[in-house]
Amino acid sequence: MLALKYDNGLIPVIVQDAATREVLMMAYANGEAIRLTNETGFAHYYSRSRKKLWKKGEESGHFQKVLRILADCDEDCLIYEVQQTGAACHTGYMSCFYRTLDGTVTGTKVFDPEKVYRKPGH
Repeated sequence: MLALKYDNGLIPVIVQDAATREVLMMAYANGEAIRLTNETGFAHYYSRSRKKLWKKGEESGHFQKVLRILADCDEDCLIYEVQQTGAACHTGYMSCFYRTLDGTVTGTKVFDPEKVYRKPGH
């Protein structure tokens, strides 16, 4: 295992669809999240706002099966190559990167978050 470089205990994770190569989201992981991802084959992250570990899809059912984990040359950033179930973004879009800098929506909305999440703030 590489000696990953964490910043305040966290490392950024870029999530990419393994088939389409589309960037789906960016999140942070700590050592435990990476261990759980490796052990279970499903993406786990650390929520900075909720200050807790979470499994992607635990509320929405939109899981990420991790096929491969890549580390960058500096060992301070990861890529999870995934098979995405449903959508990656909590706003209902397939990717979190669904709009341009001027606010033009370029992505596809896949679900209504009001019908999926039990509480706001995801």
